Amino acid sequence: MIPFSARIKSFFSPQKLLDDEVFDDLADLLVEGDFGASLAFEVTESLRGLCKKEKVTTSEGARGLLAGLLEGLLAQARAPRPFPPAGNLAAVLLLGVNGVGKTTTAAKLAAHFLAGGRRPILAAADTFRAAAAEQLRIHGERLGVRVVSHERGGDPGAVLFDAADAAKAGRGDVIIADTAGRMHTKASLVEELRKIGRVLETKAAGAPCFNWLVLDATAGRNAFAQAETFSGAVKLDGVILTKYDSGAKGGVVFSLAKELKLGVVFLCTGETYGDIRAFDAKAYTEAFAGITPSR
Repeated sequence: MIPFSARIKSFFSPQKLLDDEVFDDLADLLVEGDFGASLAFEVTESLRGLCKKEKVTTSEGARGLLAGLLEGLLAQARAPRPFPPAGNLAAVLLLGVNGVGKTTTAAKLAAHFLAGGRRPILAAADTFRAAAAEQLRIHGERLGVRVVSHERGGDPGAVLFDAADAAKAGRGDVIIADTAGRMHTKASLVEELRKIGRVLETKAAGAPCFNWLVLDATAGRNAFAQAETFSGAVKLDGVILTKYDSGAKGGVVFSLAKELKLGVVFLCTGETYGDIRAFDAKAYTEAFAGITPSR
């Protein structure tokens, strides 16, 4: 199976002249790349009009125009709330379904904040999965980061309560809470997420709380369905996209921005703690369109 990135890169070529068949094929390719059908058609028609206006006649010439259109889609997401500087308490609540990589993402965020001079505290608020707290404790030991956890089956809100206490005692300035992988179709469980958020906001009075939804880049349009349901239940401040490698298509981020006004805040690309970076819209869209980065 040829990776999607390679397919879209080879789609545009100096020899291929633009015609109706090319635009139809591009629309199909965008759908395969995890765009919704409606958005794929909208982008293709916009590109068709732009190529005509700019007198672009080859598909290779259309590549840069496509990247510009995609970057414009990402700009439709809500502007992210500013994260407070080091020394000022903040909290991050990682939301998402089972299997998207929340626990690993919590550890990567801790490493990211450590590198930025902060003192993160990991809160094992996933009290339902037996291995979750133990995995987080292992990450904490490796990173030299404090981990707050309770017994399995305990109250996740109590974990957040104790983590906030530890932070207020001077042991940290950013709480990163790993929550249980709740099924996003069950309203009662999503309501529990709201409860956890309220506990955190009450205990850490005045400290901003960021709800970041963790999505698997290889999940395709199912990732959009998860985001749609979560955003309808709780206020989301952004998305962390995990498992973004050669097997991921990544077109879902454009639908998130256009339809849900959700922007990506971090991109996770590998298994090590350093494989996390702040999202760069221009770099992402150029990579999606198959533009080779300038050196």
